[in-house]
Amino acid sequence: MTAAYRHRGFVVGSALSAFAIIFTALALFEEPGLGIAHFFYLPVAAIALTGGVRRGVAAGLGASILFAIGVALNPDVPTGTQIMSMTTPIRLVTYTSMGALIGWFASRDRELVERLQILAERDFLTGLPNTRAFEAAIARRFQGSRPFALLLGDMDGLKRINDAKGHAEGNDALRRLADMLGSVLRPEDEVARVGGDEFAVITSLSGGEEAASFAARVETVLAGQGSSITFGWALYPADGQNALSLYRAADERLYARKLVRGGDRLGPSLYPVPA
Repeated sequence: MTAAYRHRGFVVGSALSAFAIIFTALALFEEPGLGIAHFFYLPVAAIALTGGVRRGVAAGLGASILFAIGVALNPDVPTGTQIMSMTTPIRLVTYTSMGALIGWFASRDRELVERLQILAERDFLTGLPNTRAFEAAIARRFQGSRPFALLLGDMDGLKRINDAKGHAEGNDALRRLADMLGSVLRPEDEVARVGGDEFAVITSLSGGEEAASFAARVETVLAGQGSSITFGWALYPADGQNALSLYRAADERLYARKLVRGGDRLGPSLYPVPA
């Protein structure tokens, strides 16, 4: 169903061509008992798959009109008032009902796929985009070819919270930090949780001093709200031309700043620095 929706232009065009072919065959070759009109169900179903209930009903209505015209044009099919008054309403009900039903199922299927897509790209604990979604965001930035900064942040003290108060309290601390990040960053910035205590941010900055100032400001604001995090950063294209090189450069700065600030590096590095 989702494949039909993704290629709906081709599917609708094929269905319209099928309508024309079936109508022509109905008008020229139909005879009692042959049943060419049954083939109208195929394009009705195809169109319903691409657009939901309304489009399915519209396709069924169009098929009913074509059926009535085709029967009226065919000299080999009886067109008495009684026959036409019986068959046309029956076709109308069956074509439109099938179109509506298939359209409803197609709409539900698309909704479920969209929900699954959101769940697949969301971190289950914080609700932020996960690593998969963040990699897609970086890829979009590369396609734009504009300078940007990648910030990697490591939550300070998570291990101590887990050891002293338990993992439930540590999870709460991560959720609070994620909520604070969302409120501190600008609407155009993109943030994700990319590890146990690791967060990543993409922001439209082009200079090292801008990135350092931005990281310091976010750290200060979060510290004032009771959460501590340390950031490292990398600039595109100055520090790398691909995601891996940017991650490594940001991770190096993050590790160095952790040491300078006297904090321990909690957890393994995402991208270990080569010796």
